[in-house]
Amino acid sequence: MTTLASRIERASARGAITFVTGSGEERVSWARLHEDARRMAAGLQASGIAPGSHVAILGATTRPLVTAIQATWLCGATVVVLPLPMRLGSIEEFVHQTRVRVKNADVELVLVDPDFAPFLDAAPGDPPMVLFDEVTGTDARYERPPDDTDALAILQFTSGSTSDPKGVMLPHRTVLANVDAIAAAAQLDVEDDVLVSWLPLYHDMGLIGLLTMPMATGVDLVLAAPQDFLAAPARWMEWIAHYGGTATAGPNFSYALAARALRRSAPLDLSRWRLGLNGAEPVDPDAVEAFVAAGAPHGLDPGSVFPAFGMAEATLAVTFPEPGSGLRIDSVDLAVLERERYAAPAEGEGSRRLARLGRPVPGLEIRVVDPLGNVLRDREVGELQVRGTSITPGYYKRPDVTAASFDGDWLRTGDLAYGLEGELVVCGRIKDVIIVGGRNVFPEDVERAVANVEGVRPGNVIAFGVDGRNGRESLVVVAESRGEDLDLTRKMVGERVIDAVGIPAREVVLVEPGTLPKTSSGKLQRSLCRDRYLSSDLIPI
Repeated sequence: MTTLASRIERASARGAITFVTGSGEERVSWARLHEDARRMAAGLQASGIAPGSHVAILGATTRPLVTAIQATWLCGATVVVLPLPMRLGSIEEFVHQTRVRVKNADVELVLVDPDFAPFLDAAPGDPPMVLFDEVTGTDARYERPPDDTDALAILQFTSGSTSDPKGVMLPHRTVLANVDAIAAAAQLDVEDDVLVSWLPLYHDMGLIGLLTMPMATGVDLVLAAPQDFLAAPARWMEWIAHYGGTATAGPNFSYALAARALRRSAPLDLSRWRLGLNGAEPVDPDAVEAFVAAGAPHGLDPGSVFPAFGMAEATLAVTFPEPGSGLRIDSVDLAVLERERYAAPAEGEGSRRLARLGRPVPGLEIRVVDPLGNVLRDREVGELQVRGTSITPGYYKRPDVTAASFDGDWLRTGDLAYGLEGELVVCGRIKDVIIVGGRNVFPEDVERAVANVEGVRPGNVIAFGVDGRNGRESLVVVAESRGEDLDLTRKMVGERVIDAVGIPAREVVLVEPGTLPKTSSGKLQRSLCRDRYLSSDLIPI
């Protein structure tokens, strides 16, 4: 086991990274990017950055940002990639959260894209802020630090409550263990594979899976910015077709957008695409099947669908399916699942379809336990726990949270799941389950059902429980809407909730688009939405 710097140095002899925008491209060999990173590393060292330093990096997905990430590793320092603002209206929150992360991470230097510098005027006590180009024009000479496999490579902030982001510590040994596990489980071919990504580099899937992995192996990468995908989702498919992409990744909502784009698209050649990882949020089988159907006329192999499970605390990947196996479903009795926490096989009405997420990647083990810590059998639902070579040693300067997150050397994930013939099936988050009349109602079931109501913005629905009469929980649904007849939309949402889970909603709250709280990676935040509802901070329309 070495460090990222050593692996990057060896891998730079082959392959290239192509930066694409809505209007052009720039192909740069990994060797050339490595030369640029060495020059920037020399400038960072001249600024006092050394092994053990923490460097925060803020910028859009560009060549300078990628160079800065590699340069930080070449110095032996720790990378802290800062999230970008989700919406124009969230600039104040973005500035506040940026300062919180910089302080919590003990950052010594903030490297900034010039476009974002105006938002971060330094306050007393803040670390110095330097623009990307200010550390590339020096005459300093790069001095290669010694390798330290236990040194922190990445401080990855979790995308949970934005009021208390926790820094996941990822030493070089854990990052490389997961990079190697991903390459093995995905059957990576460094001579033939072409990875395509638009994922943000401040999120673990984008930073580790689709930047660090190709950078450390020399595989070709086509890299775009999230805003270019979101502005025109068809571009993702066009990039894959144009560059002969073989592997990519995205959250469930992105495949729903891609399916819509493919149905309207001129013919594309997606025949080389062999692996489309679907992760970062619960996999919706209906959305995946719609994507496969939309891609069929363009040569998409149904076996390329790749539902997986991962988390920042495991560096990234936890379970992968066999490449080429496609979407595989386990259909279970919803009533039994909710009341008995047992995944009894069932089909048709009253069933819930769950994606099988494959087996642990090399170096990791999984188990499912009950609240007393007893290991459960196949189809018995409990908490998923993980251990192995790529598990974080803990949260930065949060020994309390670290201690609460481990059962011995097993990481408590907080996910409800069950095993099936050695594979993983995830049901939902423990903290989000709504307990009504002895039933464990999963908010995902409500949210997916409501997302199809006319007037509701797909992917912008949150369901949660609140205390009702006699201490019993009741169900609340909050949805963003552009509908003209709001009363009709509320009525339809209420009916859909009853159809989906057989329980009436205590209240249906319709809000303006852009209202629902989301993490830096775009995940909906149920607990924060619930807090705002209870404090009357949600403004209905």
